[in-house]
Amino acid sequence: MGADRDLCIGVLALQGDVSEHIRAFDLALAARLGEHTPVVSVRHASAIDGLDALAIPGGESTTISRLIAKNGLRRPLLDFEGGLFATCAGMVLCAETVNDPRMDPLGLIEMRVQRNAFGRQQESFEADLPVEGLASPFHAVFIRAPVADRVGPGAETLAQLEEGAVAVRQARHLALSFHPEIGTDLRLHHLFLDRL
Repeated sequence: MGADRDLCIGVLALQGDVSEHIRAFDLALAARLGEHTPVVSVRHASAIDGLDALAIPGGESTTISRLIAKNGLRRPLLDFEGGLFATCAGMVLCAETVNDPRMDPLGLIEMRVQRNAFGRQQESFEADLPVEGLASPFHAVFIRAPVADRVGPGAETLAQLEEGAVAVRQARHLALSFHPEIGTDLRLHHLFLDRL
């Protein structure tokens, strides 16, 4: 990414921790570029035009999937040429296959995802996670988190736990089963922005 290039980043604003993603990307862009285009909320297909990247936040994956269909966003997301930064429920939505028949994932990243792989809300946890491309572990917050139990040859695992992959990259897309947007460590946002 050229240091003088302004980036247009959006956050899918249908459900989930939208404001946290907007804040995190706003801070990451400010650190890189100083003056920059504001991060935008995306609720309709027309808002995707011209974006370099789109965050798909955590939330409830079946609800977000239904809202994507209801708002006519499925085809625009499938055709989107920018990068996707998908966290938690976003990781589920980007998978090729999911262990839940109610889900109709987008199939944008070659992985099979297990929803709620670590259990329910009370089994949420934090871990210092080694991530490929980062010099030191990332403090990751897992909340009803998914895991990729199969990663295809077109994708690469950047971090994993015993249960499976928790950070997967394919081309410009980055899927994380945890929530980097709720902390102050923006290294994963910068790792993502480096590929745009």
